[in-house]
Amino acid sequence: MKKSLSILLAVILVTSIVITGCQSKAGDDKVIVVGASPEPHAQMLKLVADDLEKEGYELKIIEFTDYVKPNLALDEKELDANFFQHLPYLEDFNAQNNLDLVALANTHIEPMGLYSNKFTDISELKDGAEIAIPNDTVNGSRALLFLEDNGLIKLKKGVGFKATEKDIVDNPKNITIIPLEAAQLPRALDDVDASAINGNYALQAGLNPTKDAILIERSDSPYANIVAIRKGEENSPKLKALVKALQSDKVKAFIEEKYEGGVIPSF
Repeated sequence: MKKSLSILLAVILVTSIVITGCQSKAGDDKVIVVGASPEPHAQMLKLVADDLEKEGYELKIIEFTDYVKPNLALDEKELDANFFQHLPYLEDFNAQNNLDLVALANTHIEPMGLYSNKFTDISELKDGAEIAIPNDTVNGSRALLFLEDNGLIKLKKGVGFKATEKDIVDNPKNITIIPLEAAQLPRALDDVDASAINGNYALQAGLNPTKDAILIERSDSPYANIVAIRKGEENSPKLKALVKALQSDKVKAFIEEKYEGGVIPSF
């Protein structure tokens, strides 16, 4: 599918939230148009809208519910920045789609968790269980590494961030891996034994990683979320203002109080 068609679909499917005004657009020196996942990214952006207004900038937030359209929209200059992904995902997306997007700053970590509607302790995981994981390359690999860290499987040595189901060399519980679109993982909980769910989709589904997950990713996870921009725009005053607002004590306190460990500041 061509990028232009993808962007058209994004316009149809995306929910837009305009903080101030309705004629603002990307490229305006005093308007910052950011594409974001609803949780926790859009919530964090809403929190700093007034702070940016005091600095002379209007913030427009466009919410996306998938992991593809925000990068295409950024590349097509329909956004000034996006805020939904971690660096390993961005690097893989660039390589797969021949884009040149870069990370401007780290913001937080959304720990991946293993959730189940069928058991409450990992010791109850039955032989032959079905575990759903994200079907994109990077987050699928992240889920497999997460399962390996918790002793459920063993992966071929050295595969790292490129791990796939084919790299499983030991599977003592005979687990069947079910790749699904990341946004569908919470909905699949009634159909599989467990799902490895990214933090943002867990939060959107009303799940708290620290309270509801049977297993949770380590706090030293390399998957910190980032503000992504087009290469060459790193010195943009308005993008620097956006990062300053997101890396504030105000945002850190908000994350710690609202998400209670389900989101962890990384600045």
